[in-house]
Amino acid sequence: MTEWRGMLKERFQPAWTAFTPSMEAFFVSTGIVALAEMGDKTQLLALVLAVRFRRPWPIVWGILVATLLNHALAGAVGAWVTTLLGPDVLRWVLGVSFIAMAAWMLVPDKLDDGDTAATPRFGVFGTTLVAFFLAEMGDKTQIATVMLAAQYNAFYAVVAGTTLGMMLANAPVVWLGERMTRKIPIKAIHIASAVVFAVLGVLALVSA
Repeated sequence: MTEWRGMLKERFQPAWTAFTPSMEAFFVSTGIVALAEMGDKTQLLALVLAVRFRRPWPIVWGILVATLLNHALAGAVGAWVTTLLGPDVLRWVLGVSFIAMAAWMLVPDKLDDGDTAATPRFGVFGTTLVAFFLAEMGDKTQIATVMLAAQYNAFYAVVAGTTLGMMLANAPVVWLGERMTRKIPIKAIHIASAVVFAVLGVLALVSA
């Protein structure tokens, strides 16, 4: 029996070792972006679109497609950065960036008047896609995606995780509206997000 278990462990160990980093990248990306998105400008945009158009399905699909496109671009930038910087330089850049992101998480977001269209000129889906894609440019969660892709060097896992995190934070807002945002302790969530980013920053700085 012992030999049989040893053979199984030896047989599947390589696959498990290769599988674990991608899973870690996926789950960390999902959790950190879901937290970072709470009370963020793009979540406020999702709420405004839901109240204005009252058509949840096209809005949710628009958010999904916009997020996939935006975060795929961000993930590609993160992967590209790893080819430019050496391991030591990259470690310091990521560490400082994560700590800076922790401080940024404590700054409240607000929605600009120009982030939403007055009328759905491109339809509800098209308006949501364009507005969400543009609002996400340079936003906390897009910058986080760049850093996570550089940190884990796992493009697909990071993009899938950050996209899922965005949907977990935004889809319920589209369906439940302001009732959800009033019941969630946004300030506490921002503090928790800041702590997570700070821990990632410290770990990046102290890692060999």
